[in-house]
Amino acid sequence: MTAIRNIVILTGAGVSAESGIATFRGPGGLWEGHRVEDVCTPQALHRDPELVHRFYDERRAKLGEVEPNAAHRALARLDAEWTGELLLVTQNVDDLHERAGSKRLIHMHGELKSALCARCGDSGAWEESLPPGSVCGNCGAATLRPDIVFFGEMPYRMEEIERAISRADLFVSIGTSGAVYPAAGFVQTARYHGADTLEMNLDPSEGSGWFAESRRGPAGVLVPEWVDGLLAQA
Repeated sequence: MTAIRNIVILTGAGVSAESGIATFRGPGGLWEGHRVEDVCTPQALHRDPELVHRFYDERRAKLGEVEPNAAHRALARLDAEWTGELLLVTQNVDDLHERAGSKRLIHMHGELKSALCARCGDSGAWEESLPPGSVCGNCGAATLRPDIVFFGEMPYRMEEIERAISRADLFVSIGTSGAVYPAAGFVQTARYHGADTLEMNLDPSEGSGWFAESRRGPAGVLVPEWVDGLLAQA
């Protein structure tokens, strides 16, 4: 294996689940008791904005009840101490990576604590409830919505993510299902460019076969062990 200098890490719902945040698709395809199609599509927002806004208001409020876990803290430590390139790409919309201290971070599916103007595209921090008709401070239109990438919309900063993966010596996936694209295809991109690949997950993901190594167990156990070993070799 070549020396590791540049690392890209993808995290999914399995990381935040250990802090008490529900995974995106629970039993029966539900997310916190709602069909995903009813709360996470542009059509749902158009059809029932009250429901969609209320749903994300509740998720945003719940962030005050949870804390970063050992996996979040270990990744923040790696971010602080790794002298090579490092990019943490998360599919999660919570703020637990930030609260743990991670800096080199992209939220590819948006953030609960952000509001997006559907008219001008401006976005900014938002801590409170976000009722339908909230006014954009940039353009003045009453078109603010949750800054969440709905199904059918393009994830954020994809070109930047793809560039980082193309330069990576190591691609690591933690707590992901391997079912949601384009993130599910990152491992194939990494392998194409010659990176080593590692998956850490409770159970095999749909893309486990693409990884050179897979480790099974809770992220709160596996990630600190991996980070300790990696930094010891650096």
